[in-house]
Amino acid sequence: MTLNIETPALLFSATSLILLAYTNRFLTIAQIVRSLKKHYDEVHTKSILLQIKNLNLRLSLIRYMQLFGVLCLFLSVFAMLSLFLEQQTMGIYLFGASLLTLLISLGISFWEISISVTALRLHLSDLMEGEEEK
Repeated sequence: MTLNIETPALLFSATSLILLAYTNRFLTIAQIVRSLKKHYDEVHTKSILLQIKNLNLRLSLIRYMQLFGVLCLFLSVFAMLSLFLEQQTMGIYLFGASLLTLLISLGISFWEISISVTALRLHLSDLMEGEEEK
């Protein structure tokens, strides 16, 4: 199998956009945590505390998503460098490793999204129960 130097370069635009999306998710959740923390300081409810714990888990997952995304970029650069230095075998292995780290990042992203959807459904079920009582 041969690998051109352009192939690892294809990951740059995709991975950069994914990292931007991860960063936006992180900033949004951080803002929500700050708001909930302020609200929790005023009214100590278990519900708010559970939401903050859930968001804290999601922030940790996003950190790992970003870590593996950046690692994907590093490995892509090293793959391109290996190919530039005519180290075809090393370049293939590094490119394969970069694809693996991207896959891990996307898998963690799926996990984080599923936690988010579960939390939203729980929140909506509370709202629906309140409507049924009226």
